[in-house]
Amino acid sequence: MLRRNIMALVKFNEGKNRGSLMRPGFDDIFESVLNDTFLSDRMVSRVPAVNISETNEHYHIELAAPGLKKEDFKITLDRDVLMISAEHQSEQTGNDKKYNKCEYNYTSFVRSFTLPDSADDEGIEAEYTDGVLKINVAKREEARMASRQIEIK
Repeated sequence: MLRRNIMALVKFNEGKNRGSLMRPGFDDIFESVLNDTFLSDRMVSRVPAVNISETNEHYHIELAAPGLKKEDFKITLDRDVLMISAEHQSEQTGNDKKYNKCEYNYTSFVRSFTLPDSADDEGIEAEYTDGVLKINVAKREEARMASRQIEIK
């Protein structure tokens, strides 16, 4: 008979009422450090999500990057690789420092896409609205498929 061990990944939280092997109050400090947004936010990937679609005339790339300005983006094309990068640093200004915690916010990412041979290098347009960077890459004329109905005989 085979014996299998199955483990579930769940957060272990014994709770405050169960007692601790450590000094009282230490659990609260330790838990607040581990659950601090400084650590959890920095451990999460900051690479924006992307949707790629295709029509008869274009390839469409939509990149979700809210909170940025169009000046933060840099889009380059090197041979057949389209590279999208962004860099943004928010600064706290003002003389009235009434906050108890203030973390600097710095965002930086790079996404690269290899364009197919059917892409027209000269027909690339980009716009940034409502937190979404939209890039349209035109297809070469010979790559566009003509739509027609086939007669059945």
